[in-house]
Amino acid sequence: MNDDWTPDDAYLDSDDPEAQAREQRRQEREARRRERQSKQDPGEPPSPGASSAEGAAAGGAEGVPPPQRRLPSSPAREPFAQRITAMRKRLAGSRAIRSPREPRPPRGGQGRGADLIKAAVANWRRIAAGVVGVIVLWFLLALFQPFHGSQGDPVVVTIPKGASVSEVGDLLDDSGIVSSSSFFQIRVTLAGKRSDLLPGTYTLHKNESYGDAIDDLTTPPEQRSTVTVTIPEGLSRAQIAPLAKQAGLTGRYVKASVRSKYLHPNQYGAQGRARNLEGFLFPDTYERKAGAPVSDLVQLQLQDFRRRIKTVNMKYARSKNLTTYDVLIIASMIEREVQVPSERKLVAAVIYNRLHRGMPLGIDATTRFAVRNYTKPLTESQLSSPSPYNTRLHAGLPPGPIGNPGLAAIQAAAKPAKVNFIYYVVKPGTCGEHNFSSTNAQFAHDQAAYQRALKAKGSSPTSCPG
Repeated sequence: MNDDWTPDDAYLDSDDPEAQAREQRRQEREARRRERQSKQDPGEPPSPGASSAEGAAAGGAEGVPPPQRRLPSSPAREPFAQRITAMRKRLAGSRAIRSPREPRPPRGGQGRGADLIKAAVANWRRIAAGVVGVIVLWFLLALFQPFHGSQGDPVVVTIPKGASVSEVGDLLDDSGIVSSSSFFQIRVTLAGKRSDLLPGTYTLHKNESYGDAIDDLTTPPEQRSTVTVTIPEGLSRAQIAPLAKQAGLTGRYVKASVRSKYLHPNQYGAQGRARNLEGFLFPDTYERKAGAPVSDLVQLQLQDFRRRIKTVNMKYARSKNLTTYDVLIIASMIEREVQVPSERKLVAAVIYNRLHRGMPLGIDATTRFAVRNYTKPLTESQLSSPSPYNTRLHAGLPPGPIGNPGLAAIQAAAKPAKVNFIYYVVKPGTCGEHNFSSTNAQFAHDQAAYQRALKAKGSSPTSCPG
């Protein structure tokens, strides 16, 4: 047996090639170490691994020979095998060796792409939620109008009897009173007042809130703090003034109706002839809050006129070189001369025919307007007044309207009857009817009949009830 054999040599018999290689290398290193030690200085003690012969020479006869060594049994191999197993575990932990069954993480590019998609989806969800929130907020603000501004100009509207909520909403929307018919209908429904809207004529305002409009349209007339002003057709500004005062409106109507930002007569062909708004103050029934200024009434009349005049066909009048302002002048004379509606177009024809022939109109109502005498008989001095409104002395139309005509008179003045009458005189025994004629002889006959009846009765020979 080789004296250099050690128990570790037994592992050379191991079935592990790596272990055998490592043990072979270890033995080679040990042999080299021993060789280096044999060359050391003789005075140095022998190395612990010296042979038994070297030990005997150094220690004399008393040197103790090395003990007899045996091959290790099977359990002696266990510590080294355990070390190998522990070393493998350490290597597995340091290199993060993974089981083949464990799923590999996604590659870097794919992982970042998925993360970007998830982030984009999350952002779009947040944006969508924000957009929905803005839309809901806008809807609530538009419906309930918590920051609604001040009301605008007054507007007269008439709610027909039996009108549906949608029809009322459309009417208010078209008039500029509310900004949306649909929102008005929603507010009425939420308020539970769909069946409470009342028919009638109302004075509302542009840009009213839905709540205010609903309150106005559901309040009975007797509970409204408003006043009603009814202006008959044909009255002049001076005659309307006391009606506005009696209604409780404040201010001076005549002064308030000189000019207004809501209408300029030159827009209708006045060409600087109009000294005020006479002729444009449309006659109708208006409602205003008690104590409101007369300028509000003037504004409503002008707005009413602008709406109504659009319905009149001016084609025939323009063919006769007449402007809308000229038509208003003719209409104002018709209102004063006519009591029977069927005669409006006939009187208009007389005025057109006289203008065409260059004859003075001879309408005393224009002189009454000039001298402010609307009820008493005209005196000789008044009939001979040099006023440009004296149509007995001056041919052509007077300078301006002598009152404020209604729609029917304006329509007649715009398109008269196709007749050749140039005269008319009151027919005795009637309530305001006239005899019309186209010759001097017929006119003289009709005039004589009127004078006889006048002399017999001692006053106007008419038969009007009351």
